Amino acid sequence: MGIIIGTLVIDLWVVILVIIAVIAFVILVINRGLAAHRLQIGAGREELIGKTAETITALEPKGTVFVEGEIWSAISEVGRVEPGEEVLITKVEGLKLYVDKPQ
Repeated sequence: MGIIIGTLVIDLWVVILVIIAVIAFVILVINRGLAAHRLQIGAGREELIGKTAETITALEPKGTVFVEGEIWSAISEVGRVEPGEEVLITKVEGLKLYVDKPQ
């Protein structure tokens, strides 16, 4: 038993298998789309708080730090920090980061 299209005969089980595969694909795409839609965006200045940065210039108390591929102006809340040291971002105000030494 099969489906006849002109001179072509397609078995019914092939048609059913293709329909099931298409339905499964559509369900998968919808599921992945909904999951992606629910994700929160992880970008912006607020996301920097709590991350570590590496000092480029000495912070006494102002200087520059390197964090996530970017160079930022920073102000040390603990006094002088030498270049190359890691610091913890505690606050973001405008385009300046406030940093502290990690504990």
